[in-house]
Amino acid sequence: MRFPLEMSSRIAGYVAKKKIARTKKFPMVLMLEPLHACNLTCTGCGRIREYVSTIKQKLSIDECLAAVDECGAPVVSICGGEPMIYPGIEELTAKILERKKVVYLCTNGMFIRKKIKDFKPNSRFFFNVHLDGMRKNHDIAVEREGVFDSAIDGIKAAKEAGFLVCTNTTVFHETDMQELDELFGYLTGLDVDGFLISPGYGYAAVDSKEIFMTRDDIRTKFRAAEAMFRKYRFYSSPIYLEFLQGKRELSCTAWANPTRNIKGWKGPCYLITDIHHPTFDDLLNKTEWENYGPGKDPRCENCMMHSGFETSAALGVNSRLGDTLKMVRWQFL
Repeated sequence: MRFPLEMSSRIAGYVAKKKIARTKKFPMVLMLEPLHACNLTCTGCGRIREYVSTIKQKLSIDECLAAVDECGAPVVSICGGEPMIYPGIEELTAKILERKKVVYLCTNGMFIRKKIKDFKPNSRFFFNVHLDGMRKNHDIAVEREGVFDSAIDGIKAAKEAGFLVCTNTTVFHETDMQELDELFGYLTGLDVDGFLISPGYGYAAVDSKEIFMTRDDIRTKFRAAEAMFRKYRFYSSPIYLEFLQGKRELSCTAWANPTRNIKGWKGPCYLITDIHHPTFDDLLNKTEWENYGPGKDPRCENCMMHSGFETSAALGVNSRLGDTLKMVRWQFL
C-alpha cells in the first residue's frame, strides 16, 4: 500500500461521514504554522518576508492544539518557518498524534539527527523533508552550502530509527526535470517512502518573479516528465499530476487546506493573505470563495499549488468516470 492502512482508513472514514452529512465544505489538511522563524532564507519562500514584523513570535502549544481541535481536519501539516526549531516541537507532535491525526512535520532536515531521540515512530507520522534538487541546485535554492548533505543525513537518521519519511519538491522555471529524476532515484535508494511535488508560481510575498512559472510553463514542464511520475512512488495523486500536465481541469478547494499562524486563520489561502480571521468558522463561512481561483482573481491565474487543488482529487471534485478505480489502484500499487 502507498500509505499505512490506519492512516488511509481514518481519512476515508472522515470523508465518508462528511459526505453522508452532505457537508459541502470541510477541512482536510490543517497547515499549522507555530512559528515563521527559520535558519534558512530560501529564495522561493514568502513566509520570512511576509511575516517579518512577527518573525520572533510563536504560537503556544495550547494555541496549536486548540487550532487542531477547532479545525478538526484529519491531517495536520506542521510547517513554518522551520518547525524543528520550535520549542516543544516533540511535545506538540506527540499531542496531535494522541488526537489520532495524521502528522506531516515539514522540515529542511538539518535538525533531524540532532532531535530524532525526542520523537517516536508512528504509522501516522512523517518527516516531510524539503528538497528541490541534487546537492548544487538545492543549496542554491536555499541560499546556503551544505544543506543538501545535512538533509540527506537527517533522512538517513530517520529511516535508521524506523520513521516514515517523504520529501517535498517545488518545481521552478529553471528546474531540470531530469535532475529531479536523478533525485527521486537517489532517494528511493535511501528507502524514502514517497514524494510530493508541486509547481512554484509567483505571489505577492516573493519578488523573484523570474524563478516562477505561468500555467502554460507548468504544463509543458510536467508533461515532459510524465515517465518519471510512473517510475517512482509519488504521494501526489495521479489526478493532480494529470492536472499539472494539462490533461484535465480541477477546481480550487483552498477551503479544505486552512492555515493557522501567529496572526490567526490566514484568508483566503496558504499563499494569498487578504485577512487573518479570528476563528476557523469565520474563515470558512465569511470568505467569499466564489471570488477566488483562476479566471476570478488575477492573483490566482497561474496557481496550480497542491494546497489549492490536490484535495479536489481526494474529494472527487470535477470527477470523471474511472477516477475512483484510478485512486484505488494508486493507493494499492
